[in-house]
Amino acid sequence: MAGVTEETDRTQEPTARQLAAARGFVAGHGKPAKAVVESIGRAGARVVLVGADGALGDVIVPSAATGAALVEAVEHLEPAEWDAATVAAVKIGAEHRRRMAC
Repeated sequence: MAGVTEETDRTQEPTARQLAAARGFVAGHGKPAKAVVESIGRAGARVVLVGADGALGDVIVPSAATGAALVEAVEHLEPAEWDAATVAAVKIGAEHRRRMAC
């Protein structure tokens, strides 16, 4: 059991690549940005990013706890839920709609 605990502890910290992706998103899409952490089953969790300009992005992490740690570690990234304010902040353009329709 000790090996399992150690492995779980290691996965709680976001990687440098995950941090860079989230920081780059905030820098490119304005601050503050919002982040909604969603479980995606065995694959881990998806951190959905909503920029101040309404753009969407995401970062895949190994667990919801790692997602929460990512949000906490990135300056100007605020934890959010899919409430009316977060949904209203999203601006989906025509190109995004075309890609999602395929």
